[in-house]
Amino acid sequence: MKRRPVPPHPDLVRRPHAPFGWLEAHLLHDRWLARLEPDATAVLLLLALAADRRGASYFSRVRMADALGIDVDRVDRALDRLLELRFVDLRPWRTGIRDGVWQILPVEPDRTTRTGKTIQIADLLRSLGLRPPPDRSATGEE
Repeated sequence: MKRRPVPPHPDLVRRPHAPFGWLEAHLLHDRWLARLEPDATAVLLLLALAADRRGASYFSRVRMADALGIDVDRVDRALDRLLELRFVDLRPWRTGIRDGVWQILPVEPDRTTRTGKTIQIADLLRSLGLRPPPDRSATGEE
């Protein structure tokens, strides 16, 4: 049986004393962090840390930007990516407002890497935001 590596400070074990957020390990193992890119990963982490037991956070985009040390445009792009991939959803305070209640949604484990199920390569590329090259045989090009 293989022994687990010993951490640098085995006597210092983190024991949260207040509510805390969490993220599923499959976000790392299924390479979601690489797909999200750094800003969206940072925003997701912030929302997870600020979330209540239902996954809800009330941080405004300005407050997120301030907490992360980035500008609001970068926060907006990160939130757009998280919304697109269904990592989060928003219940705005009013129609047309991009601030309100942000909720972290459950993320299914990636079926392409952990379960052994197969999917079409075109579907995988589309899920990564990539499109197949145009069919050159239809235009007579080689």
